[in-house]
Amino acid sequence: MPLNRGYVGRQLPPTPPYLVGREKVREFASAIGADDPAYHDPEQARARGYPDVVAPPTFAIVPASAASRQLRDDPELGLDYSRVVHGDQRFVYTRPVVAGDELVCAVTVEEITERAGHEFLTTRVEVTTPAGEPVVTVWNKLVVRGEGG
Repeated sequence: MPLNRGYVGRQLPPTPPYLVGREKVREFASAIGADDPAYHDPEQARARGYPDVVAPPTFAIVPASAASRQLRDDPELGLDYSRVVHGDQRFVYTRPVVAGDELVCAVTVEEITERAGHEFLTTRVEVTTPAGEPVVTVWNKLVVRGEGG
């Protein structure tokens, strides 16, 4: 079943706040091999002007992916997740994410296209504080492999 093109432009309800925990930042940094002391040691982070450990730049995918789950789980979209491969992602930061931040995510479907029998779903996730202050924008492109792929 093809993706529902009526979803283009659709914005999902904002998520409840996600609390960025110090240990989550450390675990994420360790998992990706990021050994900068500011990712692990609050004192090192404070010495650089951060209030606590700072998250590696790709950490924002954690709350963004959780927010995108509401789209992936929507049967009306027609997404067969067993056929999905990751296509692309990018981040544009207003400010770094640090332990103690509360982050709210709002997902928008930017584009659904088709090329060579495969569909491409592009989402934008605006990550803000509960007060609406921008933190980072995350774009994610999923490729839904066609029947022959």
